[in-house]
Amino acid sequence: MGNDVQDVKPEVRAYLQRIGYTGKLDGSAAVLAELQERHLHTVPYENLDIIRRIPLSLEIPQLLNKIVERKRGGYCFELNALFGWLLRELGYHVEDRVARFWRDEPNCPPKRRHHVLKVTVQGNSYLCDVGVGGIVPRRPILMVTDQEQEQGEECYRLVQDAGYGWMLCERKKGQWQQLYSFTEEPQLAKDFIMATFWCENAPDSIFTKETMVAVRTEAGRNTVAGKEFRIFTAQGVHSFEPRTEQEFNEALYKYFGLKLDAINN
Repeated sequence: MGNDVQDVKPEVRAYLQRIGYTGKLDGSAAVLAELQERHLHTVPYENLDIIRRIPLSLEIPQLLNKIVERKRGGYCFELNALFGWLLRELGYHVEDRVARFWRDEPNCPPKRRHHVLKVTVQGNSYLCDVGVGGIVPRRPILMVTDQEQEQGEECYRLVQDAGYGWMLCERKKGQWQQLYSFTEEPQLAKDFIMATFWCENAPDSIFTKETMVAVRTEAGRNTVAGKEFRIFTAQGVHSFEPRTEQEFNEALYKYFGLKLDAINN
């Protein structure tokens, strides 16, 4: 693997262009962090296919077509599957993990319905995740116990739970809250098929209830919940509901770069 974007194969180069990464490729922790942050700022989290009852694929060629070529987004099983592929292509040691998502979960303990990555670089292991619609670490979290890791105004730490393994926690208003947990059991690509099928089809799956779209921005973040767009900046939150389907689709493109023809094809 070369140290330049031009040295990689075309699919990798197209992916790097998709997330706007033009730096060196030296397999370092610093580059890993930059890749994750660029991803969260360019590839939206979205469940538009699920809402439209379009079956998802977790196969890499199909994910490359959807996310890279058609400039779509996806949800955790899609986004972290493809991001893990990218990291492996760049020479990183990546292991897949399945997680329980605790934040805003009314029925705890939650089921396993989230995909995260463990990435090892020069003897250190990091938790990487580009597949959450809410606020999550923008940069990898060093996998050590009870170390507070600040990222701008956000702060995270990993603790060890006797039953649920690693627990990622976030500090909110001075209090630590559980975000998600995972154990060290390795997962294969086929292990996520049943979980994503449940998320796409179960009557009580949150992913089938309403449209969810989110992406980080330099000013804050943009989200959609149902029909309501929320644009977060340092000045506050601007909320609005498009009046027509055309206005909705235009807003999707303006705030997320998502085109209607890419959604329907």
